[in-house]
Formats: sequence, C-alpha cells, structure tokens
Amino acid sequence: MSILDVYVARVHEYIDDMRGKGRSVTETDCPSSVGELLEGMPIRTGPGASSGLILRGDTFVELGNPETGSCAFILWTDSMTPIRDGRVTLIGPDIHESPGASLPFGQILIVGGAKLTEKDQEALDHSQYVADRIEGYMIRSMPELIWSRISREAAEKGFDLGLLGRALMALFKTDVPKIEAMEIVFVTSDKEDLKPLEDIGTQVRKIAKSILVENWKARGFDLYECTLGWDCNACPDRVVCDEIREFIQVRKSWDSDAGSIDD
Repeated sequence: MSILDVYVARVHEYIDDMRGKGRSVTETDCPSSVGELLEGMPIRTGPGASSGLILRGDTFVELGNPETGSCAFILWTDSMTPIRDGRVTLIGPDIHESPGASLPFGQILIVGGAKLTEKDQEALDHSQYVADRIEGYMIRSMPELIWSRISREAAEKGFDLGLLGRALMALFKTDVPKIEAMEIVFVTSDKEDLKPLEDIGTQVRKIAKSILVENWKARGFDLYECTLGWDCNACPDRVVCDEIREFIQVRKSWDSDAGSIDD
C-alpha cells in the first residue's frame, strides 16, 4: 500500500468525470516491456535523442505555456491493482489535430512496482523531466509545470501523445527498473479542466516533499523545517503531515519485521 493510492483513485474518477462532461477521451494501450515499447518508434528515444532546442518557427504545437495552463505530477504505488498498465489516456485534442496551436497541458504519470518504496521518490521525480531524451520534443520544466514544444519534423514523423506516452514509459522503466506497470494521463482540452488536477497535484507534491525530507534525514541531513508560522493545531496541512508521519512509521515497522524474519 502507498500513501498515494487514494490519489490514483481520484485521477481515475477525474477521467470518468471528464467523459461524463462530454470531453473527448481517447485511450491507447501500449506494450509493457521496454523493448516492445521502443520497437517501431518513428522517433529516437534515449540520451541525446533531441537537440534540446526547438525554435518557435520550427514548432508544430506548444503544450503547457503558462498562459494556457499546465499541471504535472507523478504518483507511485507498490500495488499493481489500481494501475492500467500500458494505458495512455488523452483528454482533448491530439497533436495532429492542432497545428500551430498552444494547448493547455496536464501530465499525470502513475507507476507501480512491488518493490517501490519512499526511497525511490527522488529518482521518480527526476525521471519525469526528460531533457534531451525524446527526438523532436523540447521541455522547459518549472516547479509544478511542464511547458514543451513539438517540432514540425517530429509531427511529420507521426509524433502524437500516444507516442509520447510510449517514450515516457520506456524511459521510466529504464531509469527505475523496479517499475512493473505504468499508466499516463494527458489533458489538452481546456485550462479549466486542469483545476481538479491542480488540487490533487498540490496534495501529492506536499507528500512527495515530505518523503524526500524524511529520506534526507535518514542520511543525516535535516534540510527542512516548517516555516509557515502556523500552530500545528491550526495549520490547514496538519492532516497531510500527520498522515505522512503515520505512514512512514508503519512502513518502518514493516521493514523492521521483514528484517527480523530474514534474520
């Protein structure tokens, strides 16, 4: 069980809600293994695959410009049950439907693996910003946002968001071999449609930050102290903090019990 499981369920509820509101929802199922994901790809994927620079004049579609809206976060779980492995869900228009457009962009990455733990949070966070590893895709990453461009040349080769999903799955499963299943949700429909995801993302990022802080503390570094100035009893984030502390203690007890059994 992961403390983030409840947010995986909320993302799936969000998809159902968007479908109920009449949004265009397209689902693509990709293979599971890295080799199968990369097989037949019309664009290169891996270190150095992209020059990292796409000028405005060479841009086919822009995604997540701050004016149009952007939201991005990653969820992980050690249970495969809630994940639709290989599923890429697109809410809104795809790349080939939007030449010259600047679209809002939501990117939710959901990964699962029986051996994933809080110690993998940092590696997962780093992997979502793909830098120069997808041909024809330039990404400008900022806190909580992903602002990107897709080149005209890549679009001519068939670059779409299903292809982006496949590339991301291949990169993640290569970077973090513990990942056994992965699901991705993209949103390009409307800036207003990102607001429910922003609410989920705010809570997810608080949890992720706290996990990272605990990981660093375990290494002997105390990088964070609460500076909000709240009395804990009055703080609006107290429930999240309490849940994180309780979950971490439970996981520590599980690890301790497992160690005793192994001994």
